[in-house]
Amino acid sequence: MSQEPPQHSGDPGQQGPEGWAPRDPSATAPAADAEHPDGAPEPKGRTKRSKRPKRTGWRRAIPTWRMTLAAVVLLALLLVGGFIAGYQLIDIPAANAAATAQSNVYLYKDGTVIARDGEINRENIPLRRIPRPIQHAVLAAEDRDFYSEDAIDIKATIRAGWNTATGKGRQGGSTITQQYVKNYYLGQEQTLVRKAKELFISIKLDREQSKDEILEGYLNTSYFGRNAYGIQAASHAYYGKDVEDLDTGEGAYLASLLNAPSSYDVVAHPQNKKAVLARWNYVLDGMVEHHWLTDTQRKTMTFPVPDKAKPATALSGQRGYIVNAVEDYLAANDIVDEKTLATGGYRITTTLQKKNQDALVEAVEENVLSKTSDDRDADRIVRAGGTSIDPSNGHVVALYGGIDYTQQFVNNATRRDYQVGSTFKPFVLASALANGSTTQKDKPITPNTHYNGDNERTVQAATGPTDYSPANEDDVDYGSITVREATDKSVNAVYAQMAQDVGPEEVKNTAISLGIPANTPDLTASPSIALGPATASTVDMASAYATLADHGRHRPWTLVTKVSKNAEDIEIPARTTRRAISREAADTTTSVLRSVVDGGTGTAAGAAGRPAAGKTGTAEEDKAAWFAGYTPDLATVITVMGQDPKTGVQKPLYGALGLGRMNGGGPPAQTWASYTRAALEGTPVKAFDLHADEGPEEPDPDESGGTDEDDDTEEAENTDGRRDREERRERRDGSGERGTGEFDEDQGSSRTPDTTGDTPPVPGAPHPSRTTKPAKPADTPRGAPRVQQPATLRPAHEARRAEPRPDDEHPGRREPGNSESGQDHQGPGRP
Repeated sequence: MSQEPPQHSGDPGQQGPEGWAPRDPSATAPAADAEHPDGAPEPKGRTKRSKRPKRTGWRRAIPTWRMTLAAVVLLALLLVGGFIAGYQLIDIPAANAAATAQSNVYLYKDGTVIARDGEINRENIPLRRIPRPIQHAVLAAEDRDFYSEDAIDIKATIRAGWNTATGKGRQGGSTITQQYVKNYYLGQEQTLVRKAKELFISIKLDREQSKDEILEGYLNTSYFGRNAYGIQAASHAYYGKDVEDLDTGEGAYLASLLNAPSSYDVVAHPQNKKAVLARWNYVLDGMVEHHWLTDTQRKTMTFPVPDKAKPATALSGQRGYIVNAVEDYLAANDIVDEKTLATGGYRITTTLQKKNQDALVEAVEENVLSKTSDDRDADRIVRAGGTSIDPSNGHVVALYGGIDYTQQFVNNATRRDYQVGSTFKPFVLASALANGSTTQKDKPITPNTHYNGDNERTVQAATGPTDYSPANEDDVDYGSITVREATDKSVNAVYAQMAQDVGPEEVKNTAISLGIPANTPDLTASPSIALGPATASTVDMASAYATLADHGRHRPWTLVTKVSKNAEDIEIPARTTRRAISREAADTTTSVLRSVVDGGTGTAAGAAGRPAAGKTGTAEEDKAAWFAGYTPDLATVITVMGQDPKTGVQKPLYGALGLGRMNGGGPPAQTWASYTRAALEGTPVKAFDLHADEGPEEPDPDESGGTDEDDDTEEAENTDGRRDREERRERRDGSGERGTGEFDEDQGSSRTPDTTGDTPPVPGAPHPSRTTKPAKPADTPRGAPRVQQPATLRPAHEARRAEPRPDDEHPGRREPGNSESGQDHQGPGRP
């Protein structure tokens, strides 16, 4: 009989061991839970969460931390994905068109071609031919950590991209790798697309090429100015030798050029030498910092002045000077920078007119160059420059830069290193008239005002005599002389005193408002400013004289009317016409300058056969002679300068052109007349339309019983004279004309913006440009009216000028006293 255990149906889990049913089935049932009558209790250790309340109101607009985290992760994935995609899609391209750049074309206003500058000067060489010190100089200048850093500088790239996108400025890649990619594979345009390509190509290039290969490519493609691409071409352009023969100082200068190729050419721009030296020292100091140069070597180095440029023959004659001036204008006005322009393909229409340009070249040849002789050493130093501007629009219509761009590289039309001399004096007179200035005797300054014109007369300030006693031309004593006569004869003593009466700072502001750049070297607010120690260019002076010709309205000069590339025009900044000085002040100045041409030092300019106004000028020690003049149609400035052809040092013009002395009334005025006659040939003769105020005629103190020795030359005015002055001031204040106007803090000059005409002042308001003169000490009353007595009733000592003492070498001269004015009285002693 079988002994199998009995089978049970139901849940096997309810069986006891070996399958037996439990003795007490109820023992296995869970005990009832009073807190959970409907089911089993929650597992031990777990608590029931409370339900999260719903977000309401403004809290619904704030993302949760989960949302924020998700967004960050998504953005990171997009960036990583975009980087991977960009790296895969963007390959290293072939060399760009810069390797075979197109030429830039320069045109006259009528579309006639002036020049093409498309001849590319380049010679690629292996890195092994470039000496280590030269390589180190470039690294010190451009990228000192090149060999240890990655291909890109993330911070600089993001910053450059952001600035480009937001229009805050243009920046290139900061590493040498990025610059090489931009130069050789891409282009100079500043766009986000180009920046992105530059980034990926730089990374790939850094992986595929060694640092030496990249540096070699960079040194062979970089632009160094003088139409030189690559270090070898630059070595020949600046020092006339192979790169292997350069010393460390020369290499440091070439490395400095990479920052601003044309501007740092000290031969073409001698005025920038200070900035060039600073950059050169920066490069050398970097070499010392990285132990590429010892302190001992550094201390013994001197700046290596480069050779004269030897430009391509395509830029011979005036063509090179024109191209040079246009390039400077485009860069200075942020139209096209020089590196971008160097890539080529630009079509530039200038304001130059072929008829005028040819006339100016012929006039210089006829009146200057043809008079030089190989037998006279003095003629070797002769240089000439000139600029002509249309006053109605500010267009430069003719420019003379020198005998030949391939022989004399410096542009004599735009250089700013020769004193302008007495051609500055009209700005003093214009300032006096615009500001309603008065003499030390409180008499209004007009063309008829009398001044003491004695040689080396000490300039008088409100506080007493200054320490400035300028000499007149040839040490001539003029005695009492009117402002008009003093202008005709270019009397230094009168104009230095007038500058003090007006206020040197006011004179400076007026000159700037008329068109002289505020940063002109030696434009210093002291009485000597009247004698022209400032070193403005012929373009600057022509612009200022054009303002006088246009009745006091200033239009910034321009040399370019249109720039295009690939048939797309590039935007040119707008120029705003504004009123610099009142029409009355400008026209009165013109009236006085007409006398200079009619019977003063500038009579040679009358050969133009046109109504003309102008002023002669001579630099200190006769190193330059100037004539600046204008007709209603043209404002033109001509200068003849002396410069040593070997050293570049300025030299006096004694004996040049067979003349004992060179002055502005000679060859410069003659050249001006020849040019003006030819340039205006066939056009109607225009007369000046002047609204001038000559002022009341004054009696000559020498003839009417002048002042005693302790008074100024100007006789104390009577009651009628004071009334005339007040009526004249009221008439000017109510005329709607303005003086130098509101002060422009940015320019440091007085300006009144004006694009459509003059703005009438508020009735009864003080003249906007009137200045208050400091009062004299109480014991020196000013302007007290005196009753004129007949000569027969005056004391004998008042009936004539004081006789000079026997031991007085200069009759009428006062002994200089200590200046309390605080002015800088250093300046040239010649007109």
